[in-house]
Order: sequence, then structure tokens, then C-alpha cells
Amino acid sequence: MKTLNIVHISLGSNIGDRLGFIQKAVDQVYESIGDIAKISKVYQTPAWGFNSDDFYNICIEAHTHLASDKVLDMLLVIEDSLGRVRHGDIGYEARTIDLDIIFSSEGIIDTQKLIIPHPSMQDRKFVLEPLSDIASDTIHPGFGKTVSQLLEVTQDVSEVCQITSVINNPKERYDLSRFQYLTIEGNIGAGKTSLAQIISREFNAKLILERFADNPFLPKFYEDMERYAFPLEMSFLADRYQYLQDEIAQFDLFKDFVVSDYDVYKSMIFAQVTLSKEELALYKKVFNLMYRNIAKPGMYVYLYQSTDRLLEHIKKRGRVFEQKIPVSYLDAINKGYLQFIKSQPKNKTKIIDLSELDFVANRSDYIYILNEIAKE
Repeated sequence: MKTLNIVHISLGSNIGDRLGFIQKAVDQVYESIGDIAKISKVYQTPAWGFNSDDFYNICIEAHTHLASDKVLDMLLVIEDSLGRVRHGDIGYEARTIDLDIIFSSEGIIDTQKLIIPHPSMQDRKFVLEPLSDIASDTIHPGFGKTVSQLLEVTQDVSEVCQITSVINNPKERYDLSRFQYLTIEGNIGAGKTSLAQIISREFNAKLILERFADNPFLPKFYEDMERYAFPLEMSFLADRYQYLQDEIAQFDLFKDFVVSDYDVYKSMIFAQVTLSKEELALYKKVFNLMYRNIAKPGMYVYLYQSTDRLLEHIKKRGRVFEQKIPVSYLDAINKGYLQFIKSQPKNKTKIIDLSELDFVANRSDYIYILNEIAKE
């Protein structure tokens, strides 16, 4: 995963449906730039530097994998899409939407294209007031003062009034917490762990990840599948069962739901592919005893990838013991998952084809996945 860039953005509008334009801008920031972590209250402020109707202003905190100059490019696209018209020779003017980067976790940026922190923020109450709602203790790297301190000493005496209307966080529409326990599954290299991590971070979910790296039989299995299949599958079953039981039982009251990158039933799927008939019969007896007592997901999402894409991802992440995985093995695992899904209630399972998607690199692909999950 790339390093997160935390950016604070000021949004303002003083033409037409001011709240509507700001809401649409926030929605587009979420869909094209990154997670909206915080949204300030809405403030009505006089036009600054020219005579016009009052503005509505807010500030947001966005978490993104984009560099700040790329964020600026996306903000300009959003402004254009919402009807922002610029007349470069007349100075300040009314606008449907105005988007400015105030702070970035990349620190001080001073280029011909972009200056961060915003060079006039300390003189603009319509920025400092909403920014103080969400980043009061953030220190201006140039002045060495917090946002709240800058608000106290600003020379701007404009009257800034909070209004009762609010801007909604666009991720609330997905309501993933209603599932209580969301499982992201997929073949080896499908991207299930990456997706579970992103969802956990953006939706305040408790994250449960499979501990495959601690299994001493795994490297040996890929060297000699027939010899090490049974001890591998038995050890995985015991560990998956115990870990899920412990983690779900210790649910964090400060989290909204649970998201995991595996379901215990994957043990049976893999066992059916790797074990002999006699070994599988014994394995099923142990598995059935455990499976009846384990919590079942409220929603089971299976990420389908073509075998070629799986092999690309396996090679890219570079785990030495995975590089010799046969194509036939991946195909058999995929068939096992699909057979399991067919046996489950349709309203609790979802297959999402990622063969043409890259949700890590492309925010729009991630939003597509959220929409697919939310349909259920």
C-alpha cells in the first residue's frame, strides 16, 4: 500500500443551490480522490474581496494515495464539472464551487503550480472557522501556530455564522455496518486482504486477517503437495477457527462492524482440492464439529480474478514459496469457491469480477466494488 496523504480542503459556494454544490463536490472528492475522514459544520460568510452574495463554506479532511499536485488536478476537474467559470482578468468573483488545498501531510510545497499551506489561510476566517472544527490542533508549519491559535489572532473581522444544515459524508450511503460481519474472500492473489484493509480503515471496522505467514507447513506444501497437504490443512483449520472465535468474541465497542479476509469454510474448499479421499473423510469430521459453532458472515463477498491476473499478482508480491503454484491448482480452488457460493443464500453472497479492475490504483474501481456490495 502507498503512503496515505492527508489533505485538508476548503470548499465554498455562493451561486444557486450552495449546499447542493458543496455536497456534490464532497461526493466527487470521495469518489475520485479518497476517503472523507472529517467534515466541518457549514458556515455562512460574506464574500471576501468583492461584493456578492454570501458564501457557504466548509472544510474536509481527505485521505488519499494521490500526491498533492494530483489532488489539485482532480479538484480542478470537479470545479469544472460543477460549472465553475473563471475570468482570469477580473480578480475575485462569484462561483458555483471553490476548492482549495489548505494543508497536506506532505508538508510545505512551494511550486509554480501549488503552494501549501495555502498562503492566505491565516487571513481568512471563512477558512479558519470550519478548519478549526476538524483540525484545531494542526500546526501551521510556517507560523508554528495551531489552527485554533491562528483563528484567535487573525485580523479578519468578517462575521461568520454557523447554519443548521449539514453536509453528509458520502460513505454513509453504503451502510456496511448493517452486515455486522463482512467477509472478503477470493483465490490466492485475488486482492482480498487489500480490500479488507481499505474497508476497515474507511468504515471503522475491526479487521481480522488470516495468519498464513506463521504456518510452517506452507512453504513445504508448495514443494511437495501430496506429502504436506494433510498437516497443512489441519493446522490452517485449527488456527483459522481459534483466531476467528477469539477475535469476534473480543469485538471492539468502538468499531462499527467486523471485516475479515477469510471465512473458515475456505479450509474445506482447499482440503477438497488437496487431500486424498481417506484424508478428506477424516478432515470432514473435524471440520463439521468446528464449523457448526463458528459465527457466519452477514455478507460473503467473493473476488473473482482470471487465472492470468492471479499469477500476475502472485509474481508481483514476490512470496518465494508461491511462485511455483500450478495453474490447475488455482483453477480447482476457484471452482471450489463457486460451488460453495451456489449452496449459500443469494442475499448473503456476492461475486465481484475484478478481471478488468484495479481497486488499489483506481479509486473509481473501489467505488464500483462498494456499490456492488451495497446493492445487497
